[in-house]
Amino acid sequence: MNMGYDHVNLAFLNDLGPMELLLIFLVIFVVFGANKLPKIARDLGKGIREFKKSLSGEEDDVQEELKKEEPSPKKTTRKK
Repeated sequence: MNMGYDHVNLAFLNDLGPMELLLIFLVIFVVFGANKLPKIARDLGKGIREFKKSLSGEEDDVQEELKKEEPSPKKTTRKK
């Protein structure tokens, strides 16, 4: 399946075997911990998605989505 990445030179990935990849993932797991890995992956996915949208000219959609994600300030009432 061609994803359109023919022009990208990823020659350094040809030298990585399964043991090297396992070691890289193990180091990432130890450094960040199991609790933060899903959040890091989610944030990375959002960043890539926003980058692709900005390249295709959909800046307005990105701004709208960022506004949706911002938490609205909660109004507090004082009791007297």
